Amino acid sequence: MTTSTTSLQISAEHVRSAIRAATTGLVGREQLAELIVLAAVAQEHLLVVGPPGTAKSAVVRRVAQSLGGRYFEYLLGRFTEPSELFGPVDLNKLRAGTVETDVSGMLPEADVAFLDEVFLGSTAILNTLLGVLNERRFRRGHTQLHCPLRVCVGAANALPDDEGLAAFGDRFLLHVFIEPLPDHQLEAMLSGGWRSDHAPVATGGALADLDVLCQQLRQVDLGGVQPALANAIRKLRQSGVQLSDRRIVKSQRLLAAAAVLAGRLETTEADLWPLLYVLPTQEAQQSARDVLRDAFANATHPHLLSAVEEATLQPMSRAVRLAETARACLAAEPASARTQAESVLREIDANFSSELLPESLTALRTQLVDRLAAAA
Repeated sequence: MTTSTTSLQISAEHVRSAIRAATTGLVGREQLAELIVLAAVAQEHLLVVGPPGTAKSAVVRRVAQSLGGRYFEYLLGRFTEPSELFGPVDLNKLRAGTVETDVSGMLPEADVAFLDEVFLGSTAILNTLLGVLNERRFRRGHTQLHCPLRVCVGAANALPDDEGLAAFGDRFLLHVFIEPLPDHQLEAMLSGGWRSDHAPVATGGALADLDVLCQQLRQVDLGGVQPALANAIRKLRQSGVQLSDRRIVKSQRLLAAAAVLAGRLETTEADLWPLLYVLPTQEAQQSARDVLRDAFANATHPHLLSAVEEATLQPMSRAVRLAETARACLAAEPASARTQAESVLREIDANFSSELLPESLTALRTQLVDRLAAAA
């Protein structure tokens, strides 16, 4: 193992620890946190679509806190002024005849940004945002500067019907659709939400590790996944699911990012799963899961378990994620892990009958039952 590979794996582990810290208490939102990090490594952006009150902003805020760096968040409205995002005109320089923007503490200085109701922005805001998102450049008046932005997360309750807004939304390479938590996770959500409200997230320092992964992105050998990617695109086209050439080419950045987040500089067919999130609509993603079922059969990742599970909806990926959660419960103090253990048992039983329970979960389920019985 080379020194660079070892450094890559260490950085990937540090970023994974940041994800864990960010999602403590936020039950069922691990997928979103993992996709934020995947987008950041790929140096792309993420659009989150879902109803109000599904913890979108909480997840982004906590991921940003865990990574460290500068964070900017704003709720856009129809009357939001560009200065509210990018900063006001510097009055002292304006008196001297120069139109410059004071960007202190504003979006152009952010490492991670969250823009809620992003499609409500005015034409002036969206046009300026395009430069920040696409080129990492802010231009306004005499002000032109490079933006350190790793990832911007945009959020909306639904995709827009307007073609102009849809074209803007297409600049977010990843699209994820989230729903309220299912019934079997309600107890865990209540317990976790109560704990997270009273336990602040420690500010982390994983931003440097994130940069290490970003710097290695161009070194990734995509030869192991490109044939599978081409075949997957053909299958999608045959089923009526279309992707633009630009999104197809850019999807390779996500596959490469998945590899470096796993501590590797070469891809395999197991890294194909991010393609699902490149599809821009929920209907297209649902169709793709069926069309690409065989292509996703071996999808796996050591650190992005929930993102893989939600992309593939296959028993193997679900079993891997539940096994990790069960082991974490068993390693925790009994008093603090009871509610989580009950939640994991409910989820195991909701997804697997006793006849189809994977061998990897059988012993863990028994240990969880024994742990609860002992604590009763």
